[in-house]
Amino acid sequence: MIQLKTILNCIDNSGAAIVECAQIVGQKRHASIGDRIVVVVQKQRGAQAEGMAGSSGAKVKRGDIRHAIVVRTKQRVQRRDGSVIRFDDNACVLINKAGDPIGSRINGVVGSELRKKKWSKILSMAPMQA
Repeated sequence: MIQLKTILNCIDNSGAAIVECAQIVGQKRHASIGDRIVVVVQKQRGAQAEGMAGSSGAKVKRGDIRHAIVVRTKQRVQRRDGSVIRFDDNACVLINKAGDPIGSRINGVVGSELRKKKWSKILSMAPMQA
């Protein structure tokens, strides 16, 4: 259950480490696994000094506004077979306006609910689905 101002981990290699939810795309109050949200990049991955403003070849910088897909949530998700799944953190993958992932690699597990929501490109990049 992702809502406004929720902090999420970014698990792709786009250059963002931590993002904050700014809006849920559509007329919904909460976002779950597979939903599209608008995020603001809060922390850049690999930028140790403040003087490094995107010179490391990152695709996104701090303060950028991007679209993302929620791939893990701490809130329990009930599946059709009766099983319940819950992850340790909230995580997302950054995408462009067309729906293609910005990064070329995903680190970590993603929920298999993405298959039902037609995000097969993200599923194929992920090392494991839970």
